[in-house]
Amino acid sequence: MDWRRKLINPVMDKEFRLRMRSSRSAITVFVYVLVMGLLAMGIIYVMMSSGAGLSGRIDPGASRIMFYALSIAQLVLIAFMTPALTAGVISGEREKQTLNMLLTTQQSSSTIILSKLVSSLSFMTLVILATLPVYSIAFLYGGVAPKQLVFVFLFYLFIMLLLGSLGVLFSTLFKRTIVAVIMTYGVGLVIFLVTGLVYLFAMGAVQTNYYVSGATSMPDYSWVGFILGLNPAGALISIFEPTFSDSVFMTRWSGQQGGAPIQLWQQFLLVYSIVIVLVLWLAIRYIRPVKRGRSRQRLQTDWEPQDNEQSDK
Repeated sequence: MDWRRKLINPVMDKEFRLRMRSSRSAITVFVYVLVMGLLAMGIIYVMMSSGAGLSGRIDPGASRIMFYALSIAQLVLIAFMTPALTAGVISGEREKQTLNMLLTTQQSSSTIILSKLVSSLSFMTLVILATLPVYSIAFLYGGVAPKQLVFVFLFYLFIMLLLGSLGVLFSTLFKRTIVAVIMTYGVGLVIFLVTGLVYLFAMGAVQTNYYVSGATSMPDYSWVGFILGLNPAGALISIFEPTFSDSVFMTRWSGQQGGAPIQLWQQFLLVYSIVIVLVLWLAIRYIRPVKRGRSRQRLQTDWEPQDNEQSDK
């Protein structure tokens, strides 16, 4: 039992029991898998009723499209569910007036933050793994390699870690859970939507400038590709199709043989890994804001006797 005590601290153990043993958790998993299953059946129905259904079967190309559609849909569902699971882990303790009791235990600030984050993401990981039978439908028709599925699920874990870290930070900074949830969804909206819109506008401006100026040559690649490298959907598509990064950086326009300077998913992991570390460091630091107040009080108490002695003199 020693290994269990080392790996699972009391905070994590309590969170696991509360999240995994409730009827709401089972209903959430069931509804999530049901939605993904209905989506997969809907995609198959559309393909069978369209040109792919003329031969009475789905070819590997159509199966690959179904896999891509399921992956993008699951990415959107993760973006909606993860902030709701993590944005109230600290503010909820504060609203229940149990945060002060938690801070007086022997658990360090980093242990509390990381335990809350891991316990929240573990339930989301369970939900994602429960959808594996739905993805097996795509393997029945071929066109999808198991390596792609592994990479996609690892990418999902990174997205959950990113959104979960943001949720924990805002839950630490704000006293109300509703405010933390709104802030987490707002930042998630910027990451998922605003970066894509900025890329489209920037790409349109670059293409317009190219046609208007009548330039005969272009650089090896365009800077607008780095904008889409901050978007999860663009990074996910680059995992599916490595040549997608070349088209995003407009390397074909320049006529050069070299490809993109960096794959979109590589840039995404590099940039947001730094963001995750910074966000978790801020959450660990600001979960105990009383330290500064205590240090000031100690300084005041140290100076008060001296002031009294000077006044007596």
